[in-house]
Amino acid sequence: MRIDDIRVTTLVCAYPEQHRFRYAGGRCTHRVTSLIEVVADDGTIGIGSAYSHPRLVEIAVTDQALPLLRGEEVDDIGRLWRIMYAGTRWFGRKGAVMSAIGAVEVALWDLLGKQRGLPVHRLLGAGRVRSVPAYASALLWADHLPDLTSEAARHRDAGFRRMKMRLARSPDYDIAALDAVVAGAGPDAEVIVDGSMRYSIDQARQLSGELARRKVFWFEEPLQPEDIEGFAALRPQSAVPLAAGENEFGVQGFAELLRSDAVDIVQPDVSRCGGIGEARAVAELAARAGKRFAPHSWSDAIAVMANAQVVASMPNGITVEVDRSHNPFVDELLVSPLTVRDGLLELPDSPGLGVEIRPEIVERYRLPAGAPMPPGTYSDMIFGGERLHQIAPFG
Repeated sequence: MRIDDIRVTTLVCAYPEQHRFRYAGGRCTHRVTSLIEVVADDGTIGIGSAYSHPRLVEIAVTDQALPLLRGEEVDDIGRLWRIMYAGTRWFGRKGAVMSAIGAVEVALWDLLGKQRGLPVHRLLGAGRVRSVPAYASALLWADHLPDLTSEAARHRDAGFRRMKMRLARSPDYDIAALDAVVAGAGPDAEVIVDGSMRYSIDQARQLSGELARRKVFWFEEPLQPEDIEGFAALRPQSAVPLAAGENEFGVQGFAELLRSDAVDIVQPDVSRCGGIGEARAVAELAARAGKRFAPHSWSDAIAVMANAQVVASMPNGITVEVDRSHNPFVDELLVSPLTVRDGLLELPDSPGLGVEIRPEIVERYRLPAGAPMPPGTYSDMIFGGERLHQIAPFG
């Protein structure tokens, strides 16, 4: 089986007014993801996805990865990844290029699994795994706190036993919102807190005591991701485990986090950090350091399932993030939707990633070739130059 073509499709969704949400990044109006299809010479297609700037992803894939890989056998994915990495090192190594070559690599794993008749987690050395722990990720800022209580209860009723909320609005809001979510989640659920990179070390340390009293499972990214020294200083003072890594790329980036003993839990995302192989290598590095692994995922159902394959293959894998913010690329993209029961995301036993894309959903949200990105705030990215509803500093 040889590589014949690699295709990129950008999907864009404009949220209806009732589904737009506020958080530390502003007011989210749109969502975006880039689907990557690797087409083999026998017509078999492997699927991956990248969560990054779509135009940069398209350039990296069509202008760089495709010429490097066309005609290559799909048998040694590590070698193919190194070819892409070496060919883009001068302008890559992190950011959009790393996400792009990682998405191609995920599609290669999907292809290899289909060729060998095995799910990806089996290719990674796991046994027959039917499910992995998963958590609901939403619970954004609310002006009416009872809305958070009812939302947490909905996630619980939908089968989740863990859920993540966003804080970092103001000291008074943070405690009140946390209590509202804890009340709705119920006594048997575990709450995760995302700090949205908004706190000082002192603020984060003080808040961690309140989180511990409410048995929060982890405290995610309270500081700016570049502040590794700050994380290293905060970690021994924090009353709950610290997690970070959604903004990091490649093994070398996570190695710096781990060498600094800056976190308790690393969060590589296969759709951002460089692919399945890099996420797996990061998880292995974390295991050797006595740390746990819980991938970030905030783009689409393909990324969720790819991250789940890595968690299933690693003994220090904790859980998988499932976006519950009315994202159609999570809720509608797959023929067989993601299924969570009793806190566990079901893993299909079919070859590759075990996902099949609904073509009508791709056509509904496809951005036409050459079309500009519609202006808006895309959760983690902004297009059009205007930050919508700017948020005041924490305090």
